[in-house]
Amino acid sequence: MYAMGKHEKLLLRIVSGTSDANIQFEELRSLLKSLGFEERTRGSHHIFSKSGVAEIINLQPLADGKAKPYQVKQVRNILLKYKLHKEV
Repeated sequence: MYAMGKHEKLLLRIVSGTSDANIQFEELRSLLKSLGFEERTRGSHHIFSKSGVAEIINLQPLADGKAKPYQVKQVRNILLKYKLHKEV
């Protein structure tokens, strides 16, 4: 039987929209990098861009190490819009 990797599990959680307030920032960062996004850092702002994706994703971690729920929603919308959730 096929075992899902951590990025696939995280993608499912993000795409399903059931746990936006419970996504670890580092996991989200790792997922975006695995999908081919380039990362720039300006202070606490992690800015992600990818060729072929018009939007730029700007993420900042919360004090508890989690991603901000509204930023997880923005990532979900981009993943679905560009069908990137099928790339993992």
